[in-house]
Amino acid sequence: MLIADVETFVVGNPPPRHGGRYFIFVKLTTDDGIDGIGEAYVATVGPHLVADMIVDVAERHLVGHRPFDVESFWRRAYGSGYALRPDPTLCGVMSALEMACWDIVGKATGRPVYDLLGGRVHEGLRSYTYLYPDDADAYDTPLGSNGPGGSASGEKPAPNLYTDPDLAAEAAVRAVELGFTAVKFDPAGPYTVYDGRQPSLERLDLSERYTRAIREAVGDRADLLFGTHGQFTPSGALRLARRIEKYDPLWFEEPVPTDDLEGMARVAAGTTIPVATGERLTTVTEFAAVLRAGAASILQPDLGRSGGILQGKKIASLGEVHQALLAPHCYCGPVVAAANIALATCSPNFLVLESIDRFDGFHAELLETPIRWEDGMVVPSTEPGLGVVLDEAVARAHPYTGDDLHLTPEEAPMGFAEGLDPAPTEWWDRPR
Repeated sequence: MLIADVETFVVGNPPPRHGGRYFIFVKLTTDDGIDGIGEAYVATVGPHLVADMIVDVAERHLVGHRPFDVESFWRRAYGSGYALRPDPTLCGVMSALEMACWDIVGKATGRPVYDLLGGRVHEGLRSYTYLYPDDADAYDTPLGSNGPGGSASGEKPAPNLYTDPDLAAEAAVRAVELGFTAVKFDPAGPYTVYDGRQPSLERLDLSERYTRAIREAVGDRADLLFGTHGQFTPSGALRLARRIEKYDPLWFEEPVPTDDLEGMARVAAGTTIPVATGERLTTVTEFAAVLRAGAASILQPDLGRSGGILQGKKIASLGEVHQALLAPHCYCGPVVAAANIALATCSPNFLVLESIDRFDGFHAELLETPIRWEDGMVVPSTEPGLGVVLDEAVARAHPYTGDDLHLTPEEAPMGFAEGLDPAPTEWWDRPR
């Protein structure tokens, strides 16, 4: 059995765009007709260029080879062009292709991927959701520089979930009533290409009020996951942590820029809140550096970027040695979600899985059989491979024709208007 063909799909994600602007899928087909699906989580260059890169890497290093030889493919591609070092774009491309190989291997052997990686440990997987507005139209409201609904003139932003603690508390209660036992939010403000920085007094106050409102609303029915995006210096992150510690969040995510492991370790040592990181990291090498530095105790690999399923298993196993827990990241499409589910199912140190709502909406439309979500838990599929089949008709009917990147930070240094951090435009596309 040899890989014979490669095809890509760049799919536009319609409003409310939970999971990002677009998804990048690849389908590999063998010479005996078995196909496998993968997904890349790459935001550094345009999605159509990423699709071309997937084809190029596949043709150079995978077509004509066995899908079972995942490790040798990975090394050939990782070392291409005399690289042999973590690269988020190349690793995203490799992740999609490696994922598709595992899907083929599972189908060829008649077993779910998790059975090929040690077997099922968890019958159900606890999941969490981001807090989203109840009204999908909120995502399509033009935004100003002071937050969703604000203006560049210094006008106070209109009430919205991302800056209104009461609306956030209502959204958290809705999530808990659906069955979620953990909710994630990030009121600390927008992120820029110039971070880290000190949080403003206004955002420190908002973060505290926001976290308090959610804790009071959900009580002990749900864990609170406080997200940031590497915005702050170590001292700034610790100032923020002191404000929210009393509400006992389960984690403090990416408190400083992800390449500042020493600074992140200072934050981890200076707060009682567990530090989580990983969505922007690639390969077991970078996660090993996090653990050696004592920078985080919750690992968040995104299998569409971090190197694929086998790298994910290595990352999870390394975490076991350091008593670090696994919480796979997913701000993308349903195929990465399926890969995350496969890894979580066979990982003893699994903590919680990121879910895009209940994997309903467009995520469900893209699959012939949607991911099964019940009472806050994802139920792993028992079907061979990844357990999901892309509905190609739906994928082809929603081509992405834009040229924006999946996520885009602000490109100007952070300023202040009447004490408010200016917020990014198109906020709905980048709450993470």
